Amino acid sequence: MALLIVDDEASNRDVLSRRFRRQGFEVTLAEDGIQALASIRGQTPDLVLLDARMPGMSGIEVLREIRLCHSPTQLPVIMVTAEGQSASVVEALQMGANDYITKPVDMPVALARIRTLLSQKALSAALRESEERYARAARGANDGLWDWDLEKGEIYLSPRWKEMLGYQDGEIGHRPDEWLCRVHPEDFPRWQAAVARHCRRETPQLECEARVHCKDGTYRWMLSRGLAVWNESGEAIRIAGSQTDITAAKVADPLTGLPNRLLFMDRLERRIELSYRRPAGEFAVLLLGVDRFKNVNDSLGHLAGDLLLQALARRLREGLRAADTVARLQEDCGIARLAGDEFAVLLDEIRQACDCVPVAERIGAAIRAPFVLQGQEVFVTASIGIAVGSNGYERAEDLMRDADTALHCAKAAGRARYEIFDTNMRRRAITRLQVETDLRRALERDELRLHYQPIVNLGTGAIAGFEALVRWQHPLRGLLPPSEFIPIAEETGLIVPLGHWVLEQACRDTQRWLETAPESAPLPAAGALTLHLNFSPVQLAELSAVDEIERILRRCWPGNRGFLLSFEVTESTMMRNSDTVAMLLARLRDMHIGLDIDDFGTGYSSLSQLQHLPVQTLKIDRAFVSRIGLDADSLEIIRTIVALAHNLGMDVIAEGVETAQQLAQLKTLGCEFAQGYYFGKPTDWETAWSLINAEDRSQKIEVRRQKSEVRRQKSEDRSQKTEVSPATGGAGLNVDVTSQDHRFRQ
Repeated sequence: MALLIVDDEASNRDVLSRRFRRQGFEVTLAEDGIQALASIRGQTPDLVLLDARMPGMSGIEVLREIRLCHSPTQLPVIMVTAEGQSASVVEALQMGANDYITKPVDMPVALARIRTLLSQKALSAALRESEERYARAARGANDGLWDWDLEKGEIYLSPRWKEMLGYQDGEIGHRPDEWLCRVHPEDFPRWQAAVARHCRRETPQLECEARVHCKDGTYRWMLSRGLAVWNESGEAIRIAGSQTDITAAKVADPLTGLPNRLLFMDRLERRIELSYRRPAGEFAVLLLGVDRFKNVNDSLGHLAGDLLLQALARRLREGLRAADTVARLQEDCGIARLAGDEFAVLLDEIRQACDCVPVAERIGAAIRAPFVLQGQEVFVTASIGIAVGSNGYERAEDLMRDADTALHCAKAAGRARYEIFDTNMRRRAITRLQVETDLRRALERDELRLHYQPIVNLGTGAIAGFEALVRWQHPLRGLLPPSEFIPIAEETGLIVPLGHWVLEQACRDTQRWLETAPESAPLPAAGALTLHLNFSPVQLAELSAVDEIERILRRCWPGNRGFLLSFEVTESTMMRNSDTVAMLLARLRDMHIGLDIDDFGTGYSSLSQLQHLPVQTLKIDRAFVSRIGLDADSLEIIRTIVALAHNLGMDVIAEGVETAQQLAQLKTLGCEFAQGYYFGKPTDWETAWSLINAEDRSQKIEVRRQKSEVRRQKSEDRSQKTEVSPATGGAGLNVDVTSQDHRFRQ
């Protein structure tokens, strides 16, 4: 297969060409748009990998030129974009791009998408060849014929052509407008351009698909083919051909045989129109998403995934009434490619809105029953979003949008459930979108802040380190905690650049700590302080994430000048895809980065795997610490976690310590470290550094006090005036940390 790679950066072209050649592709390279178009005119490749952002002629402009001569079926184009270029992606998809991938290129994903498109192209070519044979055999019988005299401005439409649209022979005249005015407005520019290109001899024959308006008010998909006749001056004077009804192929899902999105949306539009003419009876849309469908494909293969979708389609058909419509939403509609594991159900003529609830429950129960795929028993669940048509919808797209919002809420609430749309969901969705938009700008406008919360050694009372916690200084909403934006960042992928920012900023703050330390205050001893950073599960998705971490550390991290670095990861994340995670964590360990399991006890762990992971510390979640003194169970859980950690050679950090009682219990249980409001709230780096300096000064003062006390005791002994027991005060922060409460609460 011939691949054309278009990228203005030579290094990108070189890397991609070598990788794809190893996969058996014939690769041609182009460094700009002009070179790419010349290469396509010389010898059309099978597929184009096109960089969206290039100097001079942009990728979008190149795509526009390609689509003037080649349809997405004839020449698939995959756009290569950088993170944060969602607007370019949408524009490219609307213009006819088949798919997109992001930089840095994930080769397994890129190969899967390329091979999928090439497979679709091969199938499409085979279908086109079959249709051409059929058209030649059926000419004059099953297909409609047409003959357009361009000089006279007259057109002949055969009786069969008219019959395909529901008209009698005498009901349509001979003016070209009789045809042109019936082409769907969205399809007419493309249809007109195809005719013009063929008349200019830019294409060997006319071939264009378009929706044509029928007598009964519906649109049917027609494939028009034709050949032009030119005069001696090279001007097209006549063009004639055939018309084939391809509606069935256009509106049916080839895998399941269900109606596809196009037909479903048409029926939904009709139902909305009917509700205005005849208000009686309710209707609703149920949007189904198979939970974790990707796991089936990844574990059993795509064939098993296809078999599962076919079995799901059968169960849905069997569980619904004949009046209801069930469709599979898998189609490239020029706006977005909808997921292949989504199904939609149109419930018609229900008595009231609540009638859709038992239907959703029945569908959920049917899907939960086991499937047998290639001899393997598989269990899946589905999340369902419901939108009721009685809410005054005027467009099918709005109803589907709200059903999709409800589906998203069902998945977010734990999956395997249904949610009915209400206006609060839309308001939250809009707010969520606004937060995502603002967060993208926050990274650009330097609106993020790092605060540091002290972690105290319970044995000595000294500061053992800090946890770096990100905050967002929103221009309108003020200082936002992580709970307001981290979940959205993880869902949208923004957590990756945000995580890089946190690491780089923490490194810079540490460097500033060291540079601004007063000469009288010695730097911390090597390894005396540990900086703890949260590591998102999204950042564990691929090993390449560690490469960027390594680059940041080489550039910014001050090395062993008193500080150690440790990443905090939740236990559920570490257990997920543990082989990959273990490899990634091993690389971090080799970089001398410590590893903590955060919020331990709230997720799930495999103890057999836990003992093999390179983990140094378990962090007890604040949910258990806050219950100390309120119930005995939490105390026993903490006791068990501490014992487990010590048996595995790990330390323990207790989070959320707020009272002296909690602190005393944790010390009794043998917990080594703690953090929480009892010691200090998260604060900016200057205040955090002042805590370290204050601690150093207090230690010096305490040493002098101890020496003075010793001299006083000797003097008293010599004078033998009285017997005084030696003072037993601790050394600085070596006393019980409860005595230092005033300092940590700065």
